[in-house]
Amino acid sequence: MRTHAPNWGSPRARALIEAGDVGGLIRWARVELGWRQVDLGKATGYSASAVSRLETAERSATDLDMIRNFAQALFIPAGALAAVLRVAPPSRTKVAADAGRHTEAEEDSMRRRSLLQAAGLAVPLSVLNGLDESLALLPSPASAPTPSNLMAQFRRARALFDGGNHKKLVLALPDLLATGHACAEDGEAGDYVRLAACYDLATEALSKIGRYSASRITADRSNIFSELSGSPLAAATSARAFSIVLRHEDRGATAQRVTLHAAAKVEATGLTTPAQAATYAQMLCTVAYAAAQAGDRDRALEMIGAAELAAKLLPNRHERPQTFSVTPASVALYKVGVLWGLGDAGAAVHAGKDLHPGQLPTAERRGRFHTDMARAWWQWGKADETAVALLAAHREAPAEVRDRPSMRAIVTELAERHPRTASVRQLTAAVHARSA
Repeated sequence: MRTHAPNWGSPRARALIEAGDVGGLIRWARVELGWRQVDLGKATGYSASAVSRLETAERSATDLDMIRNFAQALFIPAGALAAVLRVAPPSRTKVAADAGRHTEAEEDSMRRRSLLQAAGLAVPLSVLNGLDESLALLPSPASAPTPSNLMAQFRRARALFDGGNHKKLVLALPDLLATGHACAEDGEAGDYVRLAACYDLATEALSKIGRYSASRITADRSNIFSELSGSPLAAATSARAFSIVLRHEDRGATAQRVTLHAAAKVEATGLTTPAQAATYAQMLCTVAYAAAQAGDRDRALEMIGAAELAAKLLPNRHERPQTFSVTPASVALYKVGVLWGLGDAGAAVHAGKDLHPGQLPTAERRGRFHTDMARAWWQWGKADETAVALLAAHREAPAEVRDRPSMRAIVTELAERHPRTASVRQLTAAVHARSA
């Protein structure tokens, strides 16, 4: 066997990466090392026939563990692996523009611009379009791509999300993702976990402001990087973010299956650490919400009940960026949403009656509490109570009302159907004044 690593800059390697041919790249790297299929199988714990199947078949999601093991054995760099898996956009300095595609992209951008202007998004279009471009063509990191710098950026971005500052967050995301990709060049599991967490944050933010096509891109990338990391906690966090995207696509049943699968992997860890236990409790909440959206009443109520029991045993703290802090109050907030999703408006209002904003740690969560109550009141046909709840949400976190399409729709309907109600007039004035 040869002892030198394959030349990843060779024309053949570049062609396979550009074609997205995962099996072909693995086969080429194996041959470059002078290995037989049986040699690669022995090095990774697979049979020669399994190696052959992967080298000759199209990749599926179930192959990720095998791909990760083969990549490590064959010295495939993280950047090459990410590129061939189609989760790493090429560097801005390495890709030439295609005039035909550029024209098509400009036309698509114009169509998106008109739609977004009609929707009234508070985040400026120039900012949103800049993020779209960065997802297609990553910029170079603005600072040294080290894990400590990345985590400092991540904490600042998370604080922007928690504070409801969506404009500044969207502005910060391109450099955060670029730094995360640069840090993951060596392919360490922890680097993949951190990069997946960055994409999860992007998915949550983009879903919240109604940028669903972009959130699907970030969710897909997060799923692959979390799988490459081998961490069930990272995979669960990515599944939770992915479920948000699926629900917005009216695919509640699929969201339920995705979250159940991730929850089972977390449960298999034995839940021996606070991080594992908190992640599992959070996944029970997510499964319950997804089940409610899918109309699976029995499972939704079963899962939210299990989450209530689990939350009573957990400390109120974060251990890592990819884990969750779950408390009885946070589960109660999920219960409001679950009951609303099942169409039980009165039960949802009752579930939230003992909650108060001081039990929730961030402006985003406090605003979400009030908007969830507003949805329940609106479902019940109570216009005044709906407007009062939205006013409370606007005081806590204006972006929860201003930037979320579903909340803007309720505000619009309130103004059209109940223009003489005092609380509705106050709400409309507050929202318009903030947006001006």
